Amino acid sequence: MEMLLFMASLIAENLTYSYSRQSQLVLDEVSVELKPGTLTALVGPNGAGKSTLLGLLQGRSKPDKGEITIDSHPLLDSRSQISLMPQRGKLNWNFPITVEGLVALGRVNHSRSTCCEVEAALQRVGISDLGKRRLDSLSGGQQQRALLAKTLMTPAKILLLDEPCSALDPPAREDFLLIIRQLAEAGLSLFVSSHDWGTSLNAYDKVVALDKHVLASGTPEVVKEKLDSFSCMHGSYCRA
Repeated sequence: MEMLLFMASLIAENLTYSYSRQSQLVLDEVSVELKPGTLTALVGPNGAGKSTLLGLLQGRSKPDKGEITIDSHPLLDSRSQISLMPQRGKLNWNFPITVEGLVALGRVNHSRSTCCEVEAALQRVGISDLGKRRLDSLSGGQQQRALLAKTLMTPAKILLLDEPCSALDPPAREDFLLIIRQLAEAGLSLFVSSHDWGTSLNAYDKVVALDKHVLASGTPEVVKEKLDSFSCMHGSYCRA
């Protein structure tokens, strides 16, 4: 419990966002809270605003309305406490670089990282034996672990993961969920966007269901029960 005192909490209140004044709202009065040592899923259909919300929480974009604070400080003053792991498809996995090289690039401001730091990040995600491998030789699950190790090279205490389990087979998904659970138990706060809707959500402490606004928020059981009564989901989720 004492370790959690050194971790960070994020509160986003009434976030509203649109791409232009003439366009429709992408997010409407969205509020979320991320606490240390918790694993939170962000679920919703395509176009629900999940990636947009992660971008706002990271500080990549500014909301039209609303406020984001980390430990009661404005996000602008605390951006080092939060890091975003992008979708796997946004990287060129044919780039001629090793896993160690990719992970080392996660160092803040591209400052020089030591081999011990890179090795520690690889160990945390269970791929210390793959450090010398080229990126194009990795499986999908290994690629996601490498991306997560790169993210862990930052000093961030709040990790935003954009659909890390997308296109992974069930065993690889289960392995990845186990890794991020261990990171949460170490005191980090993880906010994970996902299309999964089924038994895999039981791995999370909390679920936020989003479709431009928050449809439901709470434990997996509470959110599933509430969304069962919503016709707006249109079968977007895959039940296990």
